[in-house]
Amino acid sequence: MDLTPAQRRVVYTLGFCGLVSAADNWFVSPALPAIANALGVAASATAIVLTAYLVPYGLLQPVCGTLGDRFGRLRVLRVIVTGLAVGTFLCAVAPTLELLVAARVLTGCFAAGIIAVSQAFVGDVVGQERRGAAVGVLMGITFTGQGLSSGLGGIICDLMSWRAAFACFGALAVVALVLLWRLREPEVAPGEKDHAPAAPSAAGTSAPFLVRAARIFFGSHRAIFFVACTTGVAFLGVYGFMGTFLSERCGLTSTQAGLIMMLYGVMCLVGGMVSGRIGAARGPRSVILVGEVSGLLAVVALVAVTLTGAWPPALLAAGALGFGYILVQPTLVSLSMDADSTQTGLCTGLIGLGVFAGGGVGSAVGGWLLSATGYQALWVAAAALLACQLVVGGRALAALARRSCGHV
Repeated sequence: MDLTPAQRRVVYTLGFCGLVSAADNWFVSPALPAIANALGVAASATAIVLTAYLVPYGLLQPVCGTLGDRFGRLRVLRVIVTGLAVGTFLCAVAPTLELLVAARVLTGCFAAGIIAVSQAFVGDVVGQERRGAAVGVLMGITFTGQGLSSGLGGIICDLMSWRAAFACFGALAVVALVLLWRLREPEVAPGEKDHAPAAPSAAGTSAPFLVRAARIFFGSHRAIFFVACTTGVAFLGVYGFMGTFLSERCGLTSTQAGLIMMLYGVMCLVGGMVSGRIGAARGPRSVILVGEVSGLLAVVALVAVTLTGAWPPALLAAGALGFGYILVQPTLVSLSMDADSTQTGLCTGLIGLGVFAGGGVGSAVGGWLLSATGYQALWVAAAALLACQLVVGGRALAALARRSCGHV
């Protein structure tokens, strides 16, 4: 990726902000038993702590992206990272489950905008030609936090406490805020229109927010947003069940399972670094193709774990899942910015909404399928969805590419 030092600083800084937001989300899972014990509630009751973060995190991404379009991306990023830090510190001192849930809702509301606004800001800074590669690196760093936090969260809880874990991630958010204040808004967005309010596009930027969002989501680039939804169902849905699966099928502790799942984050970083090369050589559709095949490989490895009860194939599953996800999601983000160049923040936010809402659906449907049939059927269903996305989604994206070329 041929970026200037200033562009690299932007990508790495925003990647670190995303890493903190992803880590703040996913480290909580292995901390739930400790939270339940400390607050004197049932372990099952603490699951609401995860939901309290994820729901606003997914739903508000398009809203935050739109705020970035209107008020300036860097200004909005500074506000939301401040809110992330404050909310995380409030979690560390919450005396009851109810107040902890309230603090998580607040944190999720602010964290929602980090990814969507950062993706659009990177697009402003690097221009269209380098956008896919730069967003890939950004998301690779971001989801490294997701993978690493699964292990680190459990370790911090074991060595100190869950409150100390929240305090540590709050401190990281403060560091991210300091780094943000060293960045500047680009004077001219290379290859893009300025992110300040522009004249209404064909999508109608003067229309109400929900109307504009619907026009983009169901418009000419709808294939991109539908693939984002199925990506969330398959990739995030599978990832969400891995920790419990490894504990139940292989007898691993939470820390052991978390350490295996850390490979997800490592391969997210690797995938983010190589996605630009694949895209430059073969185009964005090939990047998505490789990512979907990697996802299928992860499911095959999980089937092997189910059949044998041995944990080593889970290393391949975690790595392939992270590698595949980080190839697909950022590429969809880059493609979505062409849906409306005057509302790129809203476009990227809609991708985030699709992915995380899809992840919620995948968790709900997967939980029902798991209770009814078991893990083997769950993995088969995930493989079927990925195969469908590979074929049907691939054709839809190809048709979109042909229409785009026809309008050039």
